Amino acid sequence: MRADLERVKILAESWKPEQVLSWAFATYGDDVAVATGLGVEGMALLDIASRVNPDLKVFTGDTEFLFSETYDLMDRVEERYGIKIERLYSELTPEDQERLYGKALWARDPDECCSLRKVEPLRRKLATLDAWVTGVRRDQTSERQSIRKVDWDYKFNLVKISPLADWTARDVYQYMQAHQIPELSLYNLGYTSIGCKPCTALPLDPNDPRSGRWAGQKVECGIHIPAAPSAN
Repeated sequence: MRADLERVKILAESWKPEQVLSWAFATYGDDVAVATGLGVEGMALLDIASRVNPDLKVFTGDTEFLFSETYDLMDRVEERYGIKIERLYSELTPEDQERLYGKALWARDPDECCSLRKVEPLRRKLATLDAWVTGVRRDQTSERQSIRKVDWDYKFNLVKISPLADWTARDVYQYMQAHQIPELSLYNLGYTSIGCKPCTALPLDPNDPRSGRWAGQKVECGIHIPAAPSAN
C-alpha cells in the first residue's frame, strides 16, 4: 500500500482537484472524510468534493469559540449540499478549560489552547480513518510550502490529501464566484483568515492574509505543521 502511495504521490501532482478527489473516494471509500474550517478554501473544496461524491463525509472542528457567522454558515452548507457536518469537540467544555487553565488561555498560551480544542479532537477523529482531505494551499504559509496533493501524514499516521495544494488565492476566489458558493460574511468586513473569535482580527499585514490570527503570535494552530518521519 505504501509503495502504491509513493507512485500516486508523484502522479497526483499533475492531477486536477477533481481527479485527486475521484482517486481518494475510489481508493478509501467510507474511510476518507473531508475536513473544512468553512473558510474560502474549505468551501471551494467542499463544493468540488460534493460534485465528485454527493455522499461524502464532512467534519469540522468546533472549538465552541467560533463566530456566530461561522455557525450560521454551517447551517447553510448542510442545507445546500444535503449533508450533515460532523462537529469535533474538545473533551473539555469552555468552562472546564477555564477552571483548569484559567481565563483566556488563548491569550496566554495559544499553542496549548489550540492543542486542547483543535488538534486533539482532530487526532481522535483521524484515528478512525485511513485518509483525510484538506483545503490547504502551499502559498498560505511557509510551513505549508512542501505540502503535496497526496502524501503520508506523519503527524496523524494516515494519508493526507490536499487537492488545492497548487491553487492560488485567485484560483479559489474565481471558483467561488463562478459557482456562487456561500462564504462567511466576515470577509466583507475585511477579515482574510477566520478561526476562533478571540484569536481572529483584521490582518496586521495586508500582504499576509493570515496575519490577523493569534494576535501576530503565530500563523498555524498546529494541525498542518508537518511532522518528521519516525526513526523507528
